Amino acid sequence: MKDLLREAKRILDGRKKALRDLALRLHAHPELALEEVRACSWQVKLLRKWKFRVKSPYGGLKTAYRADCGRGRPVLAFMAEYDALPGLGHGCGHNLIAAAGAGAGYVLSRLLESRGVKGTVTVMGTPGEEGAGGKGIMIRNGALKGVDAAMMCHPNDRSEPDTGNSSVERFAVTFKGRAAHAADPEDGCNALDAVNLLYSGVSAWRQQLPESARVHGVITEGGVKPNIIPESAACRFYLRSPDDRFVRRMVTRFRDIVRGAALMTGTKPEIEPLGVPTRGRKPSSLLGEAWMENARLAGLKVVVPRRPVRGSSDFGNVSHVVPAIHPYFGISARPIPGHSHPFTRAAGSKLGLENMFRMTVALALTGFRFMADEGFRKAVVAEFRRRKRTS
Repeated sequence: MKDLLREAKRILDGRKKALRDLALRLHAHPELALEEVRACSWQVKLLRKWKFRVKSPYGGLKTAYRADCGRGRPVLAFMAEYDALPGLGHGCGHNLIAAAGAGAGYVLSRLLESRGVKGTVTVMGTPGEEGAGGKGIMIRNGALKGVDAAMMCHPNDRSEPDTGNSSVERFAVTFKGRAAHAADPEDGCNALDAVNLLYSGVSAWRQQLPESARVHGVITEGGVKPNIIPESAACRFYLRSPDDRFVRRMVTRFRDIVRGAALMTGTKPEIEPLGVPTRGRKPSSLLGEAWMENARLAGLKVVVPRRPVRGSSDFGNVSHVVPAIHPYFGISARPIPGHSHPFTRAAGSKLGLENMFRMTVALALTGFRFMADEGFRKAVVAEFRRRKRTS
């Protein structure tokens, strides 16, 4: 293992500048979900330079790609994300995810070549994680056909294994009322009142939800002027739970609250799902244990969290199709919230880049074991199939 670790680090050393430049370039030029034109092109250009066979667009999305190196089975995919957040830029650190995915793919491809191990290493660019459910769309379009396992990583304020996360369903709600002069309101039908009642109904509902469930929303349209009764008002809500089945129950209750708000105000509601529903992530315990060992060898200080992550990722959909893990690497010396300006700064920091490289090595070594150790690979697949039968 020490020889393999040294070789992985040596291979990575020759590509660190390119990966650092990619991460910082993405950080300096953030693009929103499904608009990642430059981010996609920069990665495609780099992977083609490294002799990967690239298809783009891919999986039904214009800013997605698939880059392959090697031939035949098994096929292991490292997934890259690269969309940013409005107003925050890379406040979720997807610039580091993209560079780590490309780096892990390159390092593993060279390890397999030097050791004479057969198989295909894939780097898959998956746009639109932030709210669009890009991976779910790509899965529906056959993006994972022929893939045997998948891995990716995510920045955090601590380095942690994948312990799962929450399902989420997202909705845009619009109420249609009737405009009138606010000085003569009896002729109007106030759509903003409906939004406020929906928000109040959700707030009252939260008391009856289990501690692990979350509902959060924002008002996106509230009217034009104070002296005009709003004829249209809109909001967006996300519903989360670690249990896919409980999320479906939450959706039913949420729709009932929407209808209640409409009935109380005489408005007409429109409920539109946003993106593809994101499923709760079910990580492979065997891949996770292998990653833990390799992460410590690579120099990451791994801490096991007390509970699963409450946020959501469309990588959860991947974990229901193939064995998969989504571990975390620390980019800050102190606790910082995700989706924040401090996180954006950390995603371009020296520590963030250093631990991104450590994570790159850990992923490549974990991928090598899956590709080269047939007994381990069969155990990973068997574990996945058992879970599928019982879930």
